[in-house]
Amino acid sequence: MSDLDKYYRILGIEPGATPEEVNQAYKDLAFIWHPDRIPKDNTRLQEKAQQKLKEINEARDRLRSLPPERATAPKQKPTTSYYHHPTQKHNSAHHHPTQKHNSAHHHPTQKQSSDYHHQTEKPSSDYRHQTQKENSDLSGKDLSRANLSEKDFSGRNLSYANLTDANLKDAFLHRVNLMGANLYKANLFRANLLQANLREANLREANLIGADLSGADLRGADLRGANIGSGDRILVKLVGANLAGTIMPDGTIHD
Repeated sequence: MSDLDKYYRILGIEPGATPEEVNQAYKDLAFIWHPDRIPKDNTRLQEKAQQKLKEINEARDRLRSLPPERATAPKQKPTTSYYHHPTQKHNSAHHHPTQKHNSAHHHPTQKQSSDYHHQTEKPSSDYRHQTQKENSDLSGKDLSRANLSEKDFSGRNLSYANLTDANLKDAFLHRVNLMGANLYKANLFRANLLQANLREANLREANLIGADLSGADLRGADLRGANIGSGDRILVKLVGANLAGTIMPDGTIHD
């Protein structure tokens, strides 16, 4: 793998991405991995976040410094380049009639090579996008009792997945789709659930201590018996969260 491919992979974007796409990918990852978002007492995760931030900074800087012609995906060399020069040499030893004949032969070869290039390249690209889409869709998946500690599910589709008793401690669930998911007794200790979709999710008796649910959609979610704090102190971040119709830990329904 070339350095250029590595930088695209680090940012999770396709080769040839526009500068705007590079910047957006960088902003998303920097938002997730910024050390200020990690608990200070978790030194191991702090070190991991700092290393990740260093990598995405380097990838962003290198890709932004590329000239436009190098920022595009590498292209296959056309096969016509092999035939072109021998034809020129042959023409120099003959008169114009031969040149005219060779020219007529040359252009279809270019077209055939170009057509072949596009025909072989497009299915590969389509397959890659299809594979990525399939891998990102975990809707309805049975992940009960799975150890998913510190896993990164950011932006993934986990709607209606079974996560009963799953260990999601310190997991990255930024903008994840958990609509209707079963998180009964799941361990979400210090999980990053920023802007997550948790509509009608079952969070009964889940451990939410230290979890960040800022901007999350919790409409209709069931939090009965969930662990959200100590005594009267709430230890869950709910800044900007939508709690309309949410069943709170004490059984009351939020207005």
